[in-house]
Amino acid sequence: MKLFKQILILFSICLLSEFISKLLPFSFPSNVISMIVLLLLLISKVIRTESIRDISEFLLQNMAFFFIPATVAIIDEYDYLKDKILILLFISLFSLIITFIVTAFTVTLTTKLMNRKKRHLND
Repeated sequence: MKLFKQILILFSICLLSEFISKLLPFSFPSNVISMIVLLLLLISKVIRTESIRDISEFLLQNMAFFFIPATVAIIDEYDYLKDKILILLFISLFSLIITFIVTAFTVTLTTKLMNRKKRHLND
């Protein structure tokens, strides 16, 4: 029953985000809205991390499973994509480098902020 409640919380947020996405006068992905809504609910402590921990850990541990449909779709479109392999490889490499840089910056900033908070609490 605990997992059902956690799934219900996440699916409710997804459903709310779908409605928000439809109401917006511009196109915006509902999955991004879901992450923003979840973040705001966690920050405001409307939802505690314990109330979604188990299902979140399950989803993270099985994340590779969710990439199977995308991989199959790419394989289905191979005839169309084979002429564009070099462009796709360049885009993938460029995206990888940008992701590494942004991740390194984020980790560095987060570490500095956590150390600053820790020093502030010790004073």
